[in-house]
Amino acid sequence: MTTRTLALPRRLPRLSRGTRVPGPVARRLAVLAGVVVLLTAGFLVVRESSLVAVQDITITGPTGQTAGPIRSALTSAAADMTTLSYDREALLTAVEPYPIVKDVRVTTDFPSAMAIEVVEHVPVAAVKLDGQTVPVAGDGTLLRGARAGELPVLPLRNPPAGGRVEDPIGRVLVRVLAAAPAPLLERIEDVRGTGRGVEVSLAAGPDIYLGGVDRLEAKWAAAATVLADASSRGATYLDVRLPERPAAGGLEQVAIQRQQT
Repeated sequence: MTTRTLALPRRLPRLSRGTRVPGPVARRLAVLAGVVVLLTAGFLVVRESSLVAVQDITITGPTGQTAGPIRSALTSAAADMTTLSYDREALLTAVEPYPIVKDVRVTTDFPSAMAIEVVEHVPVAAVKLDGQTVPVAGDGTLLRGARAGELPVLPLRNPPAGGRVEDPIGRVLVRVLAAAPAPLLERIEDVRGTGRGVEVSLAAGPDIYLGGVDRLEAKWAAAATVLADASSRGATYLDVRLPERPAAGGLEQVAIQRQQT
């Protein structure tokens, strides 16, 4: 008796447009599609319902005299949201009158808690405007309403007419100050443009010749290294225009004065 082998096709035939899906399969697909639609509709209803309305709001980050108004504006805006559907852009719009706010970061905790972290601009300089000293952020934003503190005042030819420093020299000086390490930024009393480029003066310290705005990070790092070296104590200036070869000047005059005393 001869045994015959049945050869299977390599590929299953494709269903043409007119091919009907077997009844049980079609019913399962219909049920699955219905479940997906119901779940989606249910989620859309719940995400906007009072069941997940924001009720417990925690706000961190705002400082200074505008901290209270910022908290109030964010609280009012967040009260209309839910933990499953919040609008970050609406929160930013709520604090738009306060330039000190750089960004907001939002996290939610189901079902009703929302935490908002306010990220503020860091003032690096100040400008004289309408008889007041207005802080300036590292990107040139005027931080009206924020406390200026002891910041170097930018020598602008043209005072800002809008919400940012637009003066070309002012933009350069802001860029230089924004790159300064925080410990040195706190010591800067004056910043200016000269024939040698940008120079800054430190409180109870030397002038620093930075030159152009290239390689600012390396130049500030070189200045910090030289200032930390005891052998540079008494220098009247630091030249870091070439950061790989920083130079401290005026030490000879200091040495002469010490010998005379």
